[in-house]
Amino acid sequence: MPEIHAGDVDYAVIGAGYAERRRTDPRIEARVHAALGASRTVLNVGAGAGSYEPSDRHVIAVEPSATMRRQRPPERVPAIRGRAESLPFDDKAVDASMAVVTVHQWQDLDAGLCELHRVTKGPIIVVTFDGDALDRYWLAEYIPELIAAERRRYPPIGLLVDRLSTARRRATVETLAVPIDCVDGFTEAFYARPERFLDPAVTLAQSAWSFVEPAVKERSLRRLADDLRSGRWDERFGSWRTMPEFAGSLRMIVGGS
Repeated sequence: MPEIHAGDVDYAVIGAGYAERRRTDPRIEARVHAALGASRTVLNVGAGAGSYEPSDRHVIAVEPSATMRRQRPPERVPAIRGRAESLPFDDKAVDASMAVVTVHQWQDLDAGLCELHRVTKGPIIVVTFDGDALDRYWLAEYIPELIAAERRRYPPIGLLVDRLSTARRRATVETLAVPIDCVDGFTEAFYARPERFLDPAVTLAQSAWSFVEPAVKERSLRRLADDLRSGRWDERFGSWRTMPEFAGSLRMIVGGS
């Protein structure tokens, strides 16, 4: 069966190894699961390899990429092949829905969010990044092209709040601080561990790098490596190595009924 390429990244090409490097961080997980409230049935849209799915509730996972579905560990439910824009469920079929770092991959954001409202009785949780806050990160000084590419991809937070609000409830926005030893391998997870960006496996598991010209990536990482060897990075950003957490661009929007 052919791969569904639902968004701007083809995970058949870059998705190998995601389950190993994009793991559930327990501190972030606790915030997401708290937002689910007392919901017993949870739909995970753009479920990937299963990160952040609760183990104490009935989960239904939807994922378009066969590469990602194959990486789901045996303790996770098998994912249904499908897209956010056309969910194969009845109206109000689940208590809650979650979409973790996926909305920027949807071909039609409005259609996907409308589908979440249609099939969900209660809370809808979207975890994403705030494009307006991306340049708080020191990495922006080394590769602004990466930040610019990410900013173009992420929907504005205000737009998500509007779309996730209902007549009864205005959606809320929370900043999810990234812990210093975060085990989920998105770019801000390594704010205190700059050397990790020199590992090609790390950047391969971060889709943003696929939007940067290879020569630009190589030049930027060479500069970072040089600054780490010379001590210049630590002269400028050494205090980041001991920050217990980084309140960067990671956001959780909670909407729905």
